[in-house]
Amino acid sequence: MNTRVPTLEDLEQALGGLAGKRILVRTDFNVPLDGSTITDDFRIRAALPTIEWLTERGATVLTASHLGRPKGQANPKYSMDPVRARLAELAPGVSLLENLRFDPGEEGNDDAFAAHLVDDPDGNGPIDGYVNDAFGASHRAHASIVGPPRRVPSAAGRLLEKEVDVLLGLRSSPKRPFVAVLGGAKISDKLGVVEALLDVVDHLVIGGAMAFTFLSAKGLPIGDSLFEPDQVDTCKRLLESGKAISLPSDIVGLDANGRFATWGTRIPEGGKGLDIGPGSAAEFSDIVMEARTVFWNGPMGMFEDERFAAGTKSVAEAMAATKAFTVVGGGDSAAALAQFRLDDDVDHVSTGGGASLELLELGDLPGLAALREGSTT
Repeated sequence: MNTRVPTLEDLEQALGGLAGKRILVRTDFNVPLDGSTITDDFRIRAALPTIEWLTERGATVLTASHLGRPKGQANPKYSMDPVRARLAELAPGVSLLENLRFDPGEEGNDDAFAAHLVDDPDGNGPIDGYVNDAFGASHRAHASIVGPPRRVPSAAGRLLEKEVDVLLGLRSSPKRPFVAVLGGAKISDKLGVVEALLDVVDHLVIGGAMAFTFLSAKGLPIGDSLFEPDQVDTCKRLLESGKAISLPSDIVGLDANGRFATWGTRIPEGGKGLDIGPGSAAEFSDIVMEARTVFWNGPMGMFEDERFAAGTKSVAEAMAATKAFTVVGGGDSAAALAQFRLDDDVDHVSTGGGASLELLELGDLPGLAALREGSTT
């Protein structure tokens, strides 16, 4: 499959230059808010290389994004005003449309809404070109993602281009040994990517709550730990695949009386595992340190509680210290890196948790397919 998407240079050529052109940039400004205060503007800053490249060439840039889940209705709670104010500080003169998800046509992939975004998104007439720089939304076939490329010359922004290069590189040509570290709550959420990764990784490390379903599949007692009984047979099949899969060798959590406890791999009745133990943390860190490529997605435990943050912190520190090429698949893993102030010490932190997993699993996303099938290439 041809995975190349048109670049900003392709767009410039298709339009015969960018001076005086109106370009709509689909961004992912779905930033965390405390009331009307942005608590982390990383996603806004991540779009600046694309915005600045366009404006330096004389384009008028309009940006568009979703924020939260307003469910197709205008809701002041999800107004773009705080984002608009921060964008004005970082990129003066660049406008931002109101929350795309205020219109039900966005998530419904309505053709009329897509046409509106191209024909007159801001009351000042049609756009000349479109740029998708919203990697975190590109696994959704929403109107603003797949509609404009059918209508006007379109391209990937710098952020989207880098995400695709890095993540598809993991699928096709990783330096070996290639290790994947997966955590989080549910194996069912990541089953597809687990099976896809088993085809390319040399070692798969499983932590987080999903590890308890694997431990249960081995016949080990897991007490009251979170697990998915309907996935036990699947985990048993994966463990019998002959692939190198590492599970925790010790667990920390709360016993039946709510007291902090450490166990091996047999959790007593009433106990609840909430993090990998110190032995597992050391073992997992050693595996990371010996790798040449590492992909990490999902915390090792309930890291928001400092009593159960040690496992995730150990993996994060190993990711920061290893000489391997390191990729963190967004979401809670990225949040953990930021919490431990290690996000600048890995090679690539994805801006899209779900999108990064889907791209690794399937090798394509609706947003990428739309760009390839558009008029620019």
